Amino acid sequence: MLVLVTYDVNTSGPGGAGRLRRVAKACRDYGQRVQYSVFEIEVDPAQWTMLKARLEGIVDLETDSLRYYYLGANWQRRVEHVGAKPAADLNGPLII
Repeated sequence: MLVLVTYDVNTSGPGGAGRLRRVAKACRDYGQRVQYSVFEIEVDPAQWTMLKARLEGIVDLETDSLRYYYLGANWQRRVEHVGAKPAADLNGPLII
């Protein structure tokens, strides 16, 4: 399934910059950044459960926010990209 994860981390308070980095790293571990605070994450339900718990363990629920958009398994026909920075094929071969 594809989940669009967006976040807003308050960096003006203590620990905010660290939380911001940890949220971004957690999202990068599972998906690709499409905007500064927006990630496309393609995972199975078990991976999603782990990532969601990880993210919610990082943020300060009093000052930060997470938003999840569930695009499901047939997301390819729901996502259209126009312009620069083409999306990576998350299911394609990885060449290092």
